[in-house]
Amino acid sequence: MYESFYHLTGKPFQLSPDPAFYYGSRVHKRAYAYLEYGLYQGEGFIVITGEVGAGKTTLVRSLLANLDQNKVVAAHLVSTQLDADDVLRAVCAAFGTQIKGTDKASLLHQLEAFLRNVALENKRALLVVDEAQNLTPRAVEELRMLSNFQIGERALLQSFLIGQPELRQMMQGPDMQQVRQRVIASYHLGPLDREETQAYIEHRLKFVGWTGDPRIDDEAYDAIFAFTAGIPRRINLVCNRLMLAGFLNEMHVLTAENVEGVVKELKEELGVVNTEPSHPSWTDPADAPAPAQPVQTVEHRVVSQPDERLLNRVARLEKGLAAVLSMLKRTAQSLEKQDKPSPERATKS
Repeated sequence: MYESFYHLTGKPFQLSPDPAFYYGSRVHKRAYAYLEYGLYQGEGFIVITGEVGAGKTTLVRSLLANLDQNKVVAAHLVSTQLDADDVLRAVCAAFGTQIKGTDKASLLHQLEAFLRNVALENKRALLVVDEAQNLTPRAVEELRMLSNFQIGERALLQSFLIGQPELRQMMQGPDMQQVRQRVIASYHLGPLDREETQAYIEHRLKFVGWTGDPRIDDEAYDAIFAFTAGIPRRINLVCNRLMLAGFLNEMHVLTAENVEGVVKELKEELGVVNTEPSHPSWTDPADAPAPAQPVQTVEHRVVSQPDERLLNRVARLEKGLAAVLSMLKRTAQSLEKQDKPSPERATKS
């Protein structure tokens, strides 16, 4: 809707993850480096955690988009509430293997045969489990057992576990000691800082042809960061609504006052959002049994998030509202032209 008004070639702030818009902030570059390190190692687990909307899925999809398919066979599994009995079927389905039996022994045999064929083709198998906090401890243990598949000393399967902070908390549980010993690196994806928030917004705008219209003043960036706490998805939500408001009011400069108006609307729709720093929601890895490799952590702020269904609902309502307002605006302009006397009519009168 506002894209044509600001002469943009696409939607810069869509909520759905798109690797084309990947922005390499300090924390995202570091997380990406951990994933690349894991690929280089070719075995074990890499664990990446982050708050809702921190950019985990975009990060993973960017990695998958850049994989050499002649060297790596990757499967992307978005987990729901999977238990040990279901995770094997899900893994087989994610790799596209034909399931001929339903019992565990048959599934293990089929999966091992598939992984051996991959290795014989001089390729490596990578399993990326997104939303891994939804896995039960038994399901994670089942994934650990799959890491035992080997040809000689070469592991047949490597796994990346991507999830919310609850995943890290689960991994520190007393029944996860054997899994932790297979974790070669772990990283928590924190929020963007103030400067990165501005750079992130401008990066997405430039990707769709932005040349400075609308201009966003410094105070507006401050206000965006204050409300979003540097969480990318929330930045997208605020900026999308801000650009829509700019279009509807034919504004070419967006200010902190405009941001505050948008934030007020969002708070009324989604509820008050706490952006104050709080303590981490998991125990410090230093207080837990040590894994085979040190666990890397970063300082972060835990921010309560709006419900995902509400965010999607707001996005759909915005599209409908924008269409209605645009139609009303065109109708009003048409009526104004009809009511305004032409020069000839004015002369005759």
